[in-house]
Amino acid sequence: MIEHLSKLKYQSTKMSQNHASDVTIATSSDYSRKVGYIFEERYMWHDPWIISWSPLLQPFQHWEHAETKRRLHNLLVVSKLYDKLVHLKGFKSASKSDIELVHTSRHIEDIQLRSSRMEGGTADESTTTFSQYAYEIASLAVGGAMHAVEKVMQKEVDCAYVLCRPPGHHAITDAGMGFCLFNNIAIAAKYLLKIYPETIQKIAIVDYDVHHGNGTEEIFYNDPNVLFISIHQDSNFPINSGHIHDIGGNDAEGFNINIPLPPGSGSGAYQYVFEKVVTPALHSFQPDFILVSSGFDASYADPLSAMILSSDDFRFMASSLIQSSNELCHGRIVFMHEGGYSESYVPFCGAAVIEAMLGLEDKEDIIQDPFLTEVTGWGGQGLQGHQKDVVDQVAQLQYL
Repeated sequence: MIEHLSKLKYQSTKMSQNHASDVTIATSSDYSRKVGYIFEERYMWHDPWIISWSPLLQPFQHWEHAETKRRLHNLLVVSKLYDKLVHLKGFKSASKSDIELVHTSRHIEDIQLRSSRMEGGTADESTTTFSQYAYEIASLAVGGAMHAVEKVMQKEVDCAYVLCRPPGHHAITDAGMGFCLFNNIAIAAKYLLKIYPETIQKIAIVDYDVHHGNGTEEIFYNDPNVLFISIHQDSNFPINSGHIHDIGGNDAEGFNINIPLPPGSGSGAYQYVFEKVVTPALHSFQPDFILVSSGFDASYADPLSAMILSSDDFRFMASSLIQSSNELCHGRIVFMHEGGYSESYVPFCGAAVIEAMLGLEDKEDIIQDPFLTEVTGWGGQGLQGHQKDVVDQVAQLQYL
């Protein structure tokens, strides 16, 4: 197995040497970065049902409601960050054949049928509810993801952020789950590999959403052309998913990397993950394009996790990934919004990522996070021994 994995990684590096050698490394100080931005009002109309888990509990609003994303968009507008972005408009909904790059016809038609009903439907048996016209909105989310990567390939923008709903990284080939109907980022990756076979031969997908990107993992588990890295809270959602030893199947061993961090992980743990695993893995793989599942539910304020990240931590992760894209693949990187359920804190975390994409660093140029002093002052932000042990185990297993 060791020889097999080493051979695959050697082949992966050799495949990209021809194009990697002529990459001009660009940093934020070298040029004014053109950052594309995808937003569509209809994304905000996706409306999961109200949830009630007990006959004794008053029903409450579904976690994946529009407010976190709308508040992020509004913060960009009122802070004038919105004016610094290239607004990517005029994109269409993905066609059924586009969605079939990843999903089965049965799954697509099932969502289409259920969302045509007045009462909407469900994509699984638990939390993935949706209202009427969800198919149209989910198809538009996929269309936005495809449009963003296309504009990067056409060099109309250097990179892009897709603020869409519903999210996608939990959706598997033949079913939706975890609030996700179609896997936006996986379809965008398949689209790139199909449309640009000479330029885009290998894609890295980095997922820092706090929940394991099980759908993306399933879709690419046997594909050596896609490196998938998931940084998530250990066994949060889905239960029994995202194990360290799930490293890829068939001829793709070593191209699936799970980093299941213990609950309570903060700045130190995530910085160590990037130092020991994420950055070395990207450099070993030498991708032609980097896609990011950008979820903000690892923040200290999120109701669906037990992590303690601040907006500065998301800024750090975004900056690190952007730097890797500059060094490895002509700066080709697109961030796609996933989870994050704190109405008060998602906006500041999302803005920090977009500021990093714009190359904004001076204090007077960035939005001041009013909660930053509180969260950075929490105990346990430094790297803990049990967290380090997990990361070291992943690095050893992956020969990094």
